[in-house]
Amino acid sequence: MEIRNLRYFLAVAREENMTRASELLHVTQPTLSRAIRSLEEELGKKLFVRHSFHISLTEAGLLLRDRAEDLVSMADKIEKEFCSLDDVTGGELYLGLAESYQIRYLARELRALKRSLPHLRCHITSGDTEQVTEKLDNGLLDFAVLCDQPEPRKYDSLLFPEKDRWGLILPADAPLAQKESIRAEELVGLPLITSEQGWEGDIKAWAGELFPVLHLEGSSRLAYNASLFVREGLGFQLSFEHLVDTSPQSGLVFRPLSPPLEVRLYLIWNRYQTFTPVAERFLAQVRASFAAQRI
Repeated sequence: MEIRNLRYFLAVAREENMTRASELLHVTQPTLSRAIRSLEEELGKKLFVRHSFHISLTEAGLLLRDRAEDLVSMADKIEKEFCSLDDVTGGELYLGLAESYQIRYLARELRALKRSLPHLRCHITSGDTEQVTEKLDNGLLDFAVLCDQPEPRKYDSLLFPEKDRWGLILPADAPLAQKESIRAEELVGLPLITSEQGWEGDIKAWAGELFPVLHLEGSSRLAYNASLFVREGLGFQLSFEHLVDTSPQSGLVFRPLSPPLEVRLYLIWNRYQTFTPVAERFLAQVRASFAAQRI
């Protein structure tokens, strides 16, 4: 299966039109049609359904699209890694990050690393544990950051220096904003917004027997987007501290949960991973920095 044909397939899948895809790829339409036909013959499945003015993916096409995106990304990553082997001034680094204010520790080390590697480029993917570990397992990332304790048989890890604290983000004029902290019983009846991972993990364990009567109004993987819903009166957000603007001008406040709910953050990588030179330098620098923070 040729990577070039997969690139052609992805372009057609995005555009849902052979003519537009051929124009974007700067190839002729017959060339593009042959590439798609070759994939269909190789897989023994139809990938597209032709309609009057557009084409759409079949079930097999949808499956191939998901796999092709990872394969093409991997091919691009391999090419960049080999190109950077002889580049003593840079390289490519791929990170999958959970949301946390502690990401600033990694940003500081990247800034320091760029002093000696001015052509260093960092590619960041944000997501929950399932999203980033899948990419890490598929070789699309060098490192991932999790809010869950990693599986020690699969991953090596470094523990971040601090803890993240859960709390409730709510309008400053809400009655609960007068509280110094929020207990589980005070959440009963409120429309709550948080990540599905946090809801089924940390919040469920913290709320205990009250969890079944709490109401998840909606889920969001990005704290900032969820905070916009809070501003519009659509709910109350359960989130880590420092992810959302709760300054006096924001109209929002953060109140920690009681009893306190704190979690640790982990930088992880595949146990048997072979690092590029820049990834190896980055890890050594982060390891030394984290150790210094604990002294």
